[in-house]
Amino acid sequence: MPTKKRSFATRAIHGKKLHPFKGAVTLPIHQTSTYRFADSQDAVRYAKGDPSVYVYSRYHNPSVEDVEQKLALMNDADDAVLFASGMAAISTAVLSLVKAGDEIVSTPTLYGGTYRFFRDVLPLYGVTVRYAEAEDLSSIEALVSERTKLFYCESPTNPTVGIVDLAAALKHVRAAGRKRGVRIHAMVDNTFATCLFQSPLAMGYDSVVESATKYIGGHSDLLAGAAVGPAPFIKGVRHLAKYLGGTPDPFAAFLIGRSLKTFELRVRMQTDNALALAKRLERHPKVLRVLYPGLASHPGHAVAKRQMSGFGAMVLMEVKGGVKGAVRLCDALNVAVNAMSLGGVETLVSIPVYSSHVNMSAAELKRHGVTPGMVRISVGAEGIGDLIADFEQALRKV
Repeated sequence: MPTKKRSFATRAIHGKKLHPFKGAVTLPIHQTSTYRFADSQDAVRYAKGDPSVYVYSRYHNPSVEDVEQKLALMNDADDAVLFASGMAAISTAVLSLVKAGDEIVSTPTLYGGTYRFFRDVLPLYGVTVRYAEAEDLSSIEALVSERTKLFYCESPTNPTVGIVDLAAALKHVRAAGRKRGVRIHAMVDNTFATCLFQSPLAMGYDSVVESATKYIGGHSDLLAGAAVGPAPFIKGVRHLAKYLGGTPDPFAAFLIGRSLKTFELRVRMQTDNALALAKRLERHPKVLRVLYPGLASHPGHAVAKRQMSGFGAMVLMEVKGGVKGAVRLCDALNVAVNAMSLGGVETLVSIPVYSSHVNMSAAELKRHGVTPGMVRISVGAEGIGDLIADFEQALRKV
């Protein structure tokens, strides 16, 4: 059976190795920094581009390559490159596309680390970032110039779980590019949706970046990131990664390979839990609003139904009492864990104004749609009855 016709779960578990072979069921960890040559001609063969010659684990490593191949298959992409963190993936992928004098157009709601990279780092290298209006994606066209090289967005957004109409955004990007005679690379951060529920590449986007720390890792025990896309793009990203150095450790790659085997099982269960919890929280008198794409009340629900095959496991709620109410809630939880991450099998909560969007101005928080009473919930795989009871007892203290 051709690889692309196999199920998502089969590709995630086996990669391309669906055939009889003798050896370890789980790929061994190649925990080495360098590799022994058979003879000095190996160095010559590597210099001429022979991919079978291993030289140094900052360049390539068998444990890492196995995960990269599976991620490419899961995304129906040519290739993928693994990184030591999500921000290493984002920064390296972006820097592979822009140089001094270039411009980026982005939607306004972004993960805080990405936003700070755009705000504080890229200007140091002469790269300008312009932001479209959240409610008017046609504003993208006025922002594109002859210097625009990249369109960047994320959907659902972090932390507000907003939905960007990816098809509409891409339509405006392509129209503006044709008008100005430029080819703009379109990139999506797919961390919240994951490739299980959303396929930006199939929509026409050029590449995807993702924090593999989150759902891909799924156990709160590793840091990693990934960039996925066509072979020429990945070749450029991989080349730059050698020099920026954000390449992953072989043991982290081994842990990701383990996690991919349960990826679909975990994420589907977490998603089921998220919908049930969101429905219960939406009815609670101390909750001002709940934002979850699977709820009919979410302003982006119709778009989410169109571009996603599932709604993910991220829920945002705003409680009464502002940040004090959010603190009282988070400090009273017993099953859910108060911690600054997401995607693990444990339910995690965080307060955006104290975590991803800490120390941002009132204007920046407004642009991102973040309010003091918001609590971001990364719903885990615990028993849903336990989760609901935990949030209900904590809300009594708000």
